Amino acid sequence: MQAWRVHRNGEPSEVMELDETDRPTPGDGQVLIEVRAANVNFPDALLCRGQYQVRPPLPFTPGVEVCGVTADGRRVLATPALPHGGLAEYVVADEAGLLPAPDSLDDAEAAALHIGYQTGWFGLHRRARLQAGETLLVHAAAGGVGSAAVQLGKAAGATVIGVVGGPEKAAVARELGCDLVIDRRSEDIVTAVKEATGGRGADVVYDPVGGDAYAKSVKCIAFEGRVLVVGFASGAIPTPGLNHALVKNYSIVGLHWGLYNTKDPAAVRACHDELTELAAQGVVKPLISERVPMADAARAVQRVADGTSTGRIVVLPSGGTR
Repeated sequence: MQAWRVHRNGEPSEVMELDETDRPTPGDGQVLIEVRAANVNFPDALLCRGQYQVRPPLPFTPGVEVCGVTADGRRVLATPALPHGGLAEYVVADEAGLLPAPDSLDDAEAAALHIGYQTGWFGLHRRARLQAGETLLVHAAAGGVGSAAVQLGKAAGATVIGVVGGPEKAAVARELGCDLVIDRRSEDIVTAVKEATGGRGADVVYDPVGGDAYAKSVKCIAFEGRVLVVGFASGAIPTPGLNHALVKNYSIVGLHWGLYNTKDPAAVRACHDELTELAAQGVVKPLISERVPMADAARAVQRVADGTSTGRIVVLPSGGTR
């Protein structure tokens, strides 16, 4: 089969190679899956660079989530077992972790309804306890993770403010349903949020960026607000001033969605059921900006690494959508 593999760490476009290799062999409790669509995530870039919290042995195949078909014909969502990631024609995954692909979504959309939307749902509902009528500030609102949070925030009845970089991404965020879009390149985030909220600030901040995004967030967080730390796409990990959190009376809340797979797998399945229903109702729909063939996977991962993409880029190993 064909699989993209990383033989040394570095930038995705430089270190990913399309190889002919053997199909992976399922172990106990695992199944072989033919990949129909592999969603590109920022962790794929971190894996290539050797900067992810998991460092599989070289060579390895990136790709942390797929939609595919099992040998018995089930259409499923899966997180492949590294080092055999999803940017391949076949993967193996734990049977217990498989989720049924929603019938209302095609393969590319279904692949993107997994980690990003689960992260958004657990972050907004389980960790930040977002309430209807509250104001949600979403950084990188036009990206894969941010776009999911925007849709889930609107579904929860929140007023959603999206922060983006550039007019093209601003247009995408408006189409997603943001009530207000702030272009961080030409507008001051703190001033715009305070003006939009009558000086109160945002009740919940969804931050997959870190760095300056976090620094600006705590300057416009509301009384009893919650800053949800999801990731550090900027590459800069903030150092919170706990004295500031004390004086302004806000919470800093962390989210590592992957822990729920081991700590509370039933909650993951319940979340998937709710996401499937929201997708069936048309309330949420993954934003797929590009569907690319297998040959273009390395360039796709590099674009996500560089922050130039919007929504999700999905690789289609078989060239089809279902």
